[in-house]
Amino acid sequence: MKRILLLVAFVVYLSVSFAQDDYVKTHYEKTETYITMRDGVRLYTVIYSPKDKSLSYPILMQRTCYSAGPYGDALKAALGPNALLMRDGYVFVYQDVRGRYMSEGEFTNMRPQLAAEERRDKTAIDESTDTYDTIDWLVNNVPGNNGRVGLWGGSYPGFYTAAGALSNHPALKAASPQAPIGDFFFDDFHHNGSMLASYFFAVPVFGFHKDGPQQKGWYPTARPDTQDSYDFFLRLGAIENATPYQGKDNFFWRELLDHPNYDEFWQRRGLIQHLNDVKPAIMVVGGWFDAEDLYGPLHIYGGIEKNSSNYNTIVMGPWSHGDWARERGRQEIGDIYFGDSLSTAYQRDIEFRFFDHFLKGEGDGQTDLPEAHMFDTGKKQWQDFQQWPPATATATSLYLQPDGKLTFNKPAAGEASSAFISDPLKPVPYSQAEEIVFTPRSYMTSDQRDNARRPDVLVFETDTLTEDITLSGNLLANMWVSTSSTDADWVVKLVDVFPGSETLSNYHMLVRGDIMPGRFRNSFERPEAFTPNRVTEVPVHLQDIFHTFKKGHRIQVQVQSTWFPLFDRNPQKFTENPYKAKPTDYTKAEHKVYHDATHSSHITVQILK
Repeated sequence: MKRILLLVAFVVYLSVSFAQDDYVKTHYEKTETYITMRDGVRLYTVIYSPKDKSLSYPILMQRTCYSAGPYGDALKAALGPNALLMRDGYVFVYQDVRGRYMSEGEFTNMRPQLAAEERRDKTAIDESTDTYDTIDWLVNNVPGNNGRVGLWGGSYPGFYTAAGALSNHPALKAASPQAPIGDFFFDDFHHNGSMLASYFFAVPVFGFHKDGPQQKGWYPTARPDTQDSYDFFLRLGAIENATPYQGKDNFFWRELLDHPNYDEFWQRRGLIQHLNDVKPAIMVVGGWFDAEDLYGPLHIYGGIEKNSSNYNTIVMGPWSHGDWARERGRQEIGDIYFGDSLSTAYQRDIEFRFFDHFLKGEGDGQTDLPEAHMFDTGKKQWQDFQQWPPATATATSLYLQPDGKLTFNKPAAGEASSAFISDPLKPVPYSQAEEIVFTPRSYMTSDQRDNARRPDVLVFETDTLTEDITLSGNLLANMWVSTSSTDADWVVKLVDVFPGSETLSNYHMLVRGDIMPGRFRNSFERPEAFTPNRVTEVPVHLQDIFHTFKKGHRIQVQVQSTWFPLFDRNPQKFTENPYKAKPTDYTKAEHKVYHDATHSSHITVQILK
């Protein structure tokens, strides 16, 4: 039956794609041009304008490092964020950012945002100045535009959208950063400074400068002679040993290896700290199970909310990376089903109305859209809020207890701890299917029961719930730990354990999980070794959550020190640069997690009644 449904969905997808391709051909005309920036660099820009000249149209633009093509006579199969907007009539603009594909200049990953003193140089550039100069040219040179401009983009183009919003060009009325990168030390290639080995094969895409205009990818790709990623990375040893696969001219790979700490190099590339006095209306979009960019949407929305007074909203659905931009029919992540046509509903009821209001309508912010349109991933339903996190949520704590218990009560007096041996030569796998992938995705809801049965994973679990418990907003694990060695990573996972009577019998659904290198427990800029066997507090910042643990389920917390090869291994012996560790640095160690009245390891949660 499932195969039949997938076949039907595929046929529908093909029919819609062909229809859209024909629609672009019959309703839009394409022009290509270079637009000159303030420093003289020219950026290649592709413009699709409606053939019907009886109306004026707003401009919707995407700036991208992934190609504004196809170039020449070929047309895009579809335009804009969704088919409804395409059919409603906009001027759609695509632009190659500096140093990518057909544009001039040199590419810089997460180009640093100019500081106030740097802006005094009128030829100084960043992504916001390139956006400003492009908008200025478009509104003055594209016939039939109505003087209003919007931005959108997902993933890296989401970063360009958020950075572009900082241009505050008077014609820029609305921007939708979707799955935007906020900071490469916390998004994509790192989580809390821990490098994702699983993103290894994505690095070359961003690591090679091109020689002249390019219409196709110019960066080399190398694949190992295996599909077993666990074995591949384990045999490599230190991640630096993988350099031959990256290429000697891969500048991004060298930047990753040479900057293991949150130094000035990474700090300058963070966008969150620059989100002040944003003028355009903003709608941030993200997925609760986006393995690539979950940090960015939540923190970009939060940063704008804190430091600007503009129209600012957020949408978070049960999506992986970019699912909302395409109709999948049945929405599922791994084994977990969330509903049908959720992307279409979002595009019709939220995204279309947002851009229509600010680019064609009154533009006064009276959209009747919620401040936060959020999907409860346990109840599997949408709920609207006037702010995020919800004002009505109550902060409390889930405490780790002796004998693997998890309760809302603080542990009793006395000393108590749980110990395990962590061996970096036999790390805990993040998935039972360790295939080589460009970037991992489905593990975000994967079954954790196999890991729960390992001796190097601690498990703490509530009794069977007698009522629904809804967690919303921030999650922070405050862990009291010690290690027999001088370094360790700490992985904390929040798991929803299904009853045996459900279809997914005893399924241990990963709801949220993240890693914290212990070396960064006091500072991401200045790593510190552990003193062996000394009790130390390590905060593990987990991303926001909106999940109802239903009656009959159990809440579980798993604690471990490896999650491989999702994340590169900590050798567990403190080194200045763990990416360049020697074979002798990989050390088996005993780790302890404390759960007593004095050192009460717990997760701070927000309960929504």
